[in-house]
Amino acid sequence: MFHVKNHKQAHIFDPWGYLGPKRRKALEQSWSGIFQKEILPVLPVEDLRKHYHDFLGRPTKELYSMIGLMILQQMFDYTDKEAVEQFCFNLQWHYALNITDPGDNASYVSEKSLWTMRDILATEGLQDKLFENTLARLAKVFDVDMKKQRLDSVHIQSNMRHLGRIGLFVKTIKKFLVNLKRQHRSLYDQLDNEMVRRYMSKKQASLFAMVKPSDSSRTLDQLANDVFTLTQRFAEISAVHDMSSFKLLCRLMKEQCIVEQPDEAAEPVAVARPNKDVPSDSLQNPSDPDAGYSSHKGQGYQVQVVENYSTDNDENKQLSLITHVAVESADQHDANAVLPALEDLEKRDMAPDELLADSLYGSDSNCEQARDQHDVTVISPVMPGNQKKLQLSDFSFNNSGRIVSCPTGCAPEKVKKTKQGFSAVFSTTTCGQCEDFNRCPVSKGKKACYYRYSRKDIRIAIRRRYEDSPEFRDKYRYRAGVEATMSEFDRRTGVKHLRVRGMKAVKFAAIMKAIGLNILRAGRRIQENRNHYKPLRGIIWTVIFIFGHVKEQIKAVLQMIFAMTVAPLATCENRPRCQF
Repeated sequence: MFHVKNHKQAHIFDPWGYLGPKRRKALEQSWSGIFQKEILPVLPVEDLRKHYHDFLGRPTKELYSMIGLMILQQMFDYTDKEAVEQFCFNLQWHYALNITDPGDNASYVSEKSLWTMRDILATEGLQDKLFENTLARLAKVFDVDMKKQRLDSVHIQSNMRHLGRIGLFVKTIKKFLVNLKRQHRSLYDQLDNEMVRRYMSKKQASLFAMVKPSDSSRTLDQLANDVFTLTQRFAEISAVHDMSSFKLLCRLMKEQCIVEQPDEAAEPVAVARPNKDVPSDSLQNPSDPDAGYSSHKGQGYQVQVVENYSTDNDENKQLSLITHVAVESADQHDANAVLPALEDLEKRDMAPDELLADSLYGSDSNCEQARDQHDVTVISPVMPGNQKKLQLSDFSFNNSGRIVSCPTGCAPEKVKKTKQGFSAVFSTTTCGQCEDFNRCPVSKGKKACYYRYSRKDIRIAIRRRYEDSPEFRDKYRYRAGVEATMSEFDRRTGVKHLRVRGMKAVKFAAIMKAIGLNILRAGRRIQENRNHYKPLRGIIWTVIFIFGHVKEQIKAVLQMIFAMTVAPLATCENRPRCQF
């Protein structure tokens, strides 16, 4: 039965009065107070109503507190057992979740209830709505300005083992054979005994872990041929074809193997692909098919994070909140994350005027589309390119994009306009005598040397020159602050090493941790505001304390001054005036 508590309804008697004024004030001015007053009322509890009956059945646990439990667990990176203990006994959690009843009905939850609630939220994708609701509420309470934001990504690892290619083949084949034995024993018994023993016997399987580097190529070819044999044998059997483990085996065959047939008389044989030909979105572990591979960061996932920031010139230091979170496989390129992030922010009326990002995000197409479609200026360095060659930014050109002179000062004979841009014509004699000819981007033709460049090259050259200006350096220096956010994201919530695997579970955990980090930052801001006037209060109390101790001395001094000035004057006024 659907069971919720109206947290907006006031109590006749204060349920937290027993805490005393000091502990009560400490709770109110921490993340617990923010959670109870601002976060708890905006949790999307009504979206869970379809999973429960309105009046039939046993009442559920109070659903506001259950959704809040999901946030707090990820916020503090607790295991299921630790989260249950905190929910049952932690007074700070009780205050945050507004649990006023000390009985088991309100203050106890089982791990099974926790698993059920997490599965419902992750399956429904409610973590996105949770993030939007909590962010909007915190931004309104703290009057956060979203005009300046910055973007970066963080690599995260799911709870899977990092396998090499040999280990990947062995694990995938063994997983299929185990499932085949459980579900279709008759088909399993028809397999070659030597192949079955090779993967199902612990002694034989351990031999794959001791393969010498010199034998790895031959071992991979043998494994590839076993995969090919299994996929060919069961491809036409529908009962096996629908098994998830068989689909993984087919995916492994497609991504990691090549079928070769030396001649028409010989049977086709599968061999392993060269390492460089294996795609980055290939299977990394049969336990986590959604994980990808990045040559820079390794196996796993990545999270694109956008946050707002303040500069030193801002009058009021803004609360920094994570405004966008997107979880994707590690093989995805960062350049593809800019426009979806801006579209998401624009949809929620949080689009920035300026977006700071590193050079991977700042492609020319991203900068142009962000400006034209979203009215956002992307501030990012240009990719360096070939440092050994001269670039268009080394040439002198006018406002229309026509080259005026080359880096050595030689002017072109003429500059022609083309469909893509311009073509500068230089003298063959002059270019042939130039010391930098081998570094120059001009190409030698029959009659002259030509340098053809597009409008995109002009835009990039202008950006390169702008990077050397003090204005760009003053703006871009704030991008480094997002690295501190990534560090805090991991230290406070443990986002880089998750206890789950699979896109659904990883996305749920990462977004809930981002919600938790925003709440922790809001709680820290309240503490900073509380301590802001402490020095002034200290000075005032010091003055009062000193005045209390020296008031007698001050009184004596004032009496002495009165005796020396006011009293003699009064005496003179009482004397009779002189007669002349």
